Amino acid sequence: MIALLARRFAGLVITLVIVSLLIFTVMDLLPGDPASILLGTSASPETLAAMRHDLGLDQPLILRYGQWLTGVLSGDLGQSYTYGVPVAGLIVERLAVTLPLALMAIAFSVAIALPVGVLAASRRGRAFDIAAALFSQISIAMPAFWVALLLIILFSTMLRLMPAGGFPGWGAGLLPALQALVLPAVALAMPQAGVLTRVARSAVLETMHEDFARTAVAKGLSRSAVLWRHVVPNALIPILTMIGLQFTFLVAGAVLVENVFNLPGLGRLALQALSQRDIIVMQDVVLFFAALVIVVNFIVDLSYLAIDPRMRRAA
Repeated sequence: MIALLARRFAGLVITLVIVSLLIFTVMDLLPGDPASILLGTSASPETLAAMRHDLGLDQPLILRYGQWLTGVLSGDLGQSYTYGVPVAGLIVERLAVTLPLALMAIAFSVAIALPVGVLAASRRGRAFDIAAALFSQISIAMPAFWVALLLIILFSTMLRLMPAGGFPGWGAGLLPALQALVLPAVALAMPQAGVLTRVARSAVLETMHEDFARTAVAKGLSRSAVLWRHVVPNALIPILTMIGLQFTFLVAGAVLVENVFNLPGLGRLALQALSQRDIIVMQDVVLFFAALVIVVNFIVDLSYLAIDPRMRRAA
């Protein structure tokens, strides 16, 4: 087991290094000159050259990559060209909005999809299964930003129950901050709930036909006991895989919803950095997203070993 964990961790580190090199190279190839954006088009060539030197943009690519990677490993993510503050502080500040938003969204998604998917599988071909399939298709077809607009119209404009946008900050109190995140979290959760419902239904249906499930029924256990005690725990691997993928998507892909609700999250920071050609911020935010995907997948892989003894024996 220790050797397996060591191999998995080594693979994680190698993947992160390769991804960091790709990110740095792609960002360097993007059109636009940060010095020109900062100083304006009227700046003289001498002033632009001095600014590029101050930003370190006149150094060779491999040298700049080495300096950036060394800084990342030491916790120094550099300083934003636009804001003039450490990028680490910007990421932490925006993550305080994006991370709770993603956690709320994934909680809503699981709370809806898991019981609906399991019950749909246990009632295959019946009215509930048909209704669950219809819900899944509709929720998948609705873009999150469109759901966000509908929620604002219904709960903010018409019913006046929830704020239409903005984020008061955690210093304003837990309840106001959570209220500001509820509608965005629901908007993000609905399409994901449709996907997860399908995955849960398929996984449970497949597991219900395993020999151990039929044996449990033959021994006299009720169908409900077989379903929740034996079938669902053994169907968790594909479900956990999808939850891990959805969580990373919700953290990295909430740009449109954050803009609809005017939330100061990581997605919005990345979009602003892209428009302002703030290379260092873009590099660090994209690397954070990539690292999050890799680490979450690593954790999901470890969860397989925890819930499935067969995989531990195979390892």
